[in-house]
Amino acid sequence: MPAKIVQRNKKPLKRVKVDSVTIDIIESALRSARYEMDTVLFRTAMSPGIREQHDEFPMIANVDGKMVVGQFGSFIWGFMQGYDGTVEEGDIFFTSDPYSVNGAVSHANDWLMLMPVYKDGRVIAWSAMFGHMTDIGGKVPGSLPTDARQIYEEGIVVPLVKIFRRGELQQDVLRIILHNCRLPMWNLSDFNAIVAALRTAHNRCVEISTRFGDNVFYSAMDEMLARNKRAMRELIRRTVPEKKQYFEDYVCDDGMGMGPYKIACTMWREGDICIFDFAGTDPQSIGSINFLLNEEMFKMFAGVYMIMVFDPQILFNDGFYDLMDVRIPAGTLLKPMKPAALSCRTHALGRIFDVLGGLLGQGNPSFMCAAGFSDSPHFMYSGYRANGEWFQLYQIGFGGIPGKPFGDGPDGHSLWPSFTNVPNEFLESYFPLRIETYETIPDTGGPGRFRGGNALRIGYRFLEPGEISIHDDRWLTYPWGVNGGLPGARSRKLLVRTDGSEEPLPSKCDRIKVNAGDLLHFDTWGGGGCGDPLAREPERVAFDVDAGLVTVAGAQRYGVVVQGDGKVDQAATERLRAKMAQERGAVALFDRGFESIEELKGRCQADTSLEAPRQPQFTKWARVAAAARPAL
Repeated sequence: MPAKIVQRNKKPLKRVKVDSVTIDIIESALRSARYEMDTVLFRTAMSPGIREQHDEFPMIANVDGKMVVGQFGSFIWGFMQGYDGTVEEGDIFFTSDPYSVNGAVSHANDWLMLMPVYKDGRVIAWSAMFGHMTDIGGKVPGSLPTDARQIYEEGIVVPLVKIFRRGELQQDVLRIILHNCRLPMWNLSDFNAIVAALRTAHNRCVEISTRFGDNVFYSAMDEMLARNKRAMRELIRRTVPEKKQYFEDYVCDDGMGMGPYKIACTMWREGDICIFDFAGTDPQSIGSINFLLNEEMFKMFAGVYMIMVFDPQILFNDGFYDLMDVRIPAGTLLKPMKPAALSCRTHALGRIFDVLGGLLGQGNPSFMCAAGFSDSPHFMYSGYRANGEWFQLYQIGFGGIPGKPFGDGPDGHSLWPSFTNVPNEFLESYFPLRIETYETIPDTGGPGRFRGGNALRIGYRFLEPGEISIHDDRWLTYPWGVNGGLPGARSRKLLVRTDGSEEPLPSKCDRIKVNAGDLLHFDTWGGGGCGDPLAREPERVAFDVDAGLVTVAGAQRYGVVVQGDGKVDQAATERLRAKMAQERGAVALFDRGFESIEELKGRCQADTSLEAPRQPQFTKWARVAAAARPAL
């Protein structure tokens, strides 16, 4: 039974004709309101994940729940269809249960809140936002356990509830939630910040509707959605072929000794409809790397990617969703069955963007980007200071951005929209650690006509004993290159003890004890290269060498000989490039760095540089995961 929306004003909103200038003004005003939501949140939240890194996602939706401005696709329509209760003025809804909202949030650390926007007794819009909480309880600090087998091990999971009922905060409900978190003050501050952001959007929508009239406001939002749909229909017709395109990529392991896990997708077009079929994706994991991928969320991913690559002038919103058909088989890594663990879904989430790049680029190779989103690495450090005070850090790391058809990938950067790093000064002020290294790593970006971005190295010197957790990927597979570009480097984590001994760490691990004085080298991955590296201008390679982004030896991967004075030896470069071109032959559309996943497995097992703790038991995971999967 769909939700019952209680309205004093029974007069329905009407569609009226709105001129293009008014639509543009309302669109700009809504965009400003959306960014004001961010500002309110950042200035109110306490956790560095939200306050400094901006791990949150706001939106403003129309009466029907379709997102008009924001970052993530809308889940409100689904909520209204599935919520068996009333929606009243002053209500704010809250949930952290991915299974309650079909993956609109994909792990329990994300607290989702939504609010109807009432004006004169009727709903004229919706505001919503979710943010990642540093801790929600569970078996490890940070609530992202790599060895969880069920979502109940990952922390408190809140079903869809009214946290504000007709404007009144449900104190007892909130008290229970906060009681299950290690950092209740941070969680309370972040909670209040989200509420303030929702109310900000509410007030701005009422102001805009008051200025232009309710029917004009309603009609302008509809036209913004319709305008997006017209633009996206043309974009899909131009860029998505009717012939089926297939691509696959892999999550390297699950942190429990099993992997790699294949994500497979086929894309094609039927008329105006773009179809994505994930048949062939591996079964769900018994660990926590499962990603409950909401179909509407994937449409958002695909739409944003297409807009950014092919036509950035298109306003992104939910208007085009009817033009996509997403099929995800149940019981797979991307549609796990409850109560599968979900906390470490970030690896599959990041890999989805690489899969999208591989699919959309095949029909238009000249627009193809390399791999480089690849992951969203997490680092956590917790313990007690000498005075007995508890400290707990959650931080997202960045890697190399892929090379693209019109330029190099940025070094040590985030592909998440609007994400920033936590300033080192902030870390050193609030946590017992010192940042001894913060630099990009030369030669880790894949060579290409347009170079992949270099990986990032952070050196954490711990000043108090405690425990760390690391969540990363791309230690086994490479961020692939395209159109002749070469792969980027893989990630690596190395713990150097105070006695000088070195311990290579797995890319996914919890409860690693550290002592005061220990040093962690946290190396992420590099972006893949785009285009033939032999076509990169030698002067640009020499500039990269001078800037410390490429070494003299690394320049030879571009066929460029750089002399001791930093200048290019033109004659030697021409000879080297001719030799390399002859030996290589035609450039490949994709360069994964391996011929097949089976060949890569064998190479990994024979590679002593990939220490034993990092080597998955490749033959076990499919059998174990299939046995653990609930009956469909």
